[in-house]
Amino acid sequence: MTRPIVSGPTYAEMRNPLLLPDTLRTAANVARNDELNPLNLFNINWKNTGNAAEKIVLPKELTGVQANIVLLSGRTFPSGSMKVGPAYATLAENEALHHLRPGDRTVIGPSTGNFGIGTAYVSLLKGYQAIVVMPDNMSEERYDRIEKYKGSLDLTPGTESDVILTLERTHSEYVSKPEQYVTLAQFELMPNYRFHRHVTGKAVLDAVQGIGNGRVAAFASAPGSAGTLAAGDYIKSLYPDAKIVALEPRECSTLYDGGQGQHRIEGIGDKMVTLIHNVFNSDLLMLIHDEDTVRGMEVIQNGAHVLADRLGVPREVAQALVGRFGPSCICNVVGAIKTAKYLGLGPEDNVVTIATDSYDRYPSVSQALYGRIGGKPSDDQLEMWAKSVFLGASLGEIVDLNRDGQHERLQQMKADLWTRFGYSADYIRQMADQSFWDAEYEKIKEIDPLIAQVRGAI
Repeated sequence: MTRPIVSGPTYAEMRNPLLLPDTLRTAANVARNDELNPLNLFNINWKNTGNAAEKIVLPKELTGVQANIVLLSGRTFPSGSMKVGPAYATLAENEALHHLRPGDRTVIGPSTGNFGIGTAYVSLLKGYQAIVVMPDNMSEERYDRIEKYKGSLDLTPGTESDVILTLERTHSEYVSKPEQYVTLAQFELMPNYRFHRHVTGKAVLDAVQGIGNGRVAAFASAPGSAGTLAAGDYIKSLYPDAKIVALEPRECSTLYDGGQGQHRIEGIGDKMVTLIHNVFNSDLLMLIHDEDTVRGMEVIQNGAHVLADRLGVPREVAQALVGRFGPSCICNVVGAIKTAKYLGLGPEDNVVTIATDSYDRYPSVSQALYGRIGGKPSDDQLEMWAKSVFLGASLGEIVDLNRDGQHERLQQMKADLWTRFGYSADYIRQMADQSFWDAEYEKIKEIDPLIAQVRGAI
């Protein structure tokens, strides 16, 4: 039975929460005390429903570079991860453009974790049933959070590196039955691109105001769906010389050299060029060792005293970092450090990266680490890891994508995969031109009034 829509923000309001009426912003902030209050949909933004982007400027005693490493933090989004943004945007577009209503169909969220959590969360608040399709060997905290939000799980074999099986299950079981299911297909649908180009891209620029020269020299992010990299399109529209840097696990170097291995960095490295990745706007590709990301997470989480006593990080700063980092965030931080080194950036330059979530989803990953090393690491070991992972980030395993036909190679990889899932070769060829992406972005101007209209009709 069809039920009324539970309304939420437009793209413009997610980008700038000050566009919301003051009474609604106040009510949304109060709703943070009850995460299942639907008003939390209006807290889907980088700015805590205010004006300032949630960010951290990492201490140079930790990064070892002159450039400013600015970390945009997604932990204050409803459900604890910025992935809730694309999940909401995809569902809101379906309601506005295709007249989807709660009770019509079941919502499907293919994911390796955070997007699935976001899908379950938004569906619960909006009154839809949700099924999350994901690999069966992710962190236990991910499954627990999805079930907390009343989402069902459809698990496919493997880990992060086997997400292609999740994609195949999604298409065979759900996309093929549009009368029963609406699929929030993060790897291929444009709301994910639009959210990050419009909302995250602006937040990146806002995050560097008052830091260094106030500009973005580089933006580094590891692609899972590659949605976050769409922020680079917005950055380049204002700073054409900015470098957009894609990061990959060394153990699953698909974009780098076709590698197809297993890895431990949950949320990235999915053995594919996703459909929504504008590969011609990525400038550099770097590999990050998966074990470094887990060790780096452990240093931040349980080594604040080591960072203060042995690396000289101000004690209050080291303590403030605790709880904020998962493995994919550490991957992004290491990639940002490598970027600053590779480009020879100085104290006026800013490299921006993303923390998708926070440590609360990874205690089981820490326990697995302890099992591999025979117990919790000593202070000496934490010091060694801090110096090797962060200060010792190397300049190896970096590809300049602007040379030697690298963009064309990635574009062909995209075509080889996605024509298998029903997309025409001609459609994918259009993606080699920036005008394709600009046209998709411009659709926000048509979509936002429809989202607002739906809200006004309630």
